[in-house]
Amino acid sequence: MSRNVTLGNAPFSEVLGTPVAVGDKAPAAAGRTNGFSTDTFDVIKDTEGKVRVLNFIASVNTGICDAQTKRFNEHLSQHDHVAVVTISADLPFMQEKWCAAEGLEDAIMVSDAYDMSIANAYGTYIQAIRLEQRAVVVVDADDIVQYTEYCPEVGMHPDYDAAIAAVHALL
Repeated sequence: MSRNVTLGNAPFSEVLGTPVAVGDKAPAAAGRTNGFSTDTFDVIKDTEGKVRVLNFIASVNTGICDAQTKRFNEHLSQHDHVAVVTISADLPFMQEKWCAAEGLEDAIMVSDAYDMSIANAYGTYIQAIRLEQRAVVVVDADDIVQYTEYCPEVGMHPDYDAAIAAVHALL
């Protein structure tokens, strides 16, 4: 299934993959957290038993992505039973540098740059520019999708309050 995203409300690019829906079993999919290793981090298996906020962004070096990542981490990462997992096509080196600059050294950042496997599994692959579509997927501790938002406009913020409320409803 393919969809399109807009940029400035003008047609921009096709998004590949099928979005997950509420009630689906969340697909296991992995990216990397270290640029010098081929070890992977699976966004579901490596956060087992927690409520997950899968925070899909294009790049931490853009204003909305920066704000989105900070907001979810600041509001939710203090909960022991919640894992905020930010997924982007940024290389791990860039993600680590951003986290250090923002004081979010404990944030879970996963790079999909190497094979876009997470983007393909969750339907967020903007193929024309090899980036993630902005999306938020909340997965419960039993690996079931409980909330989704796929932003149709590249430059829009997600509904933070709705996503955070979905997490709190699971705690």
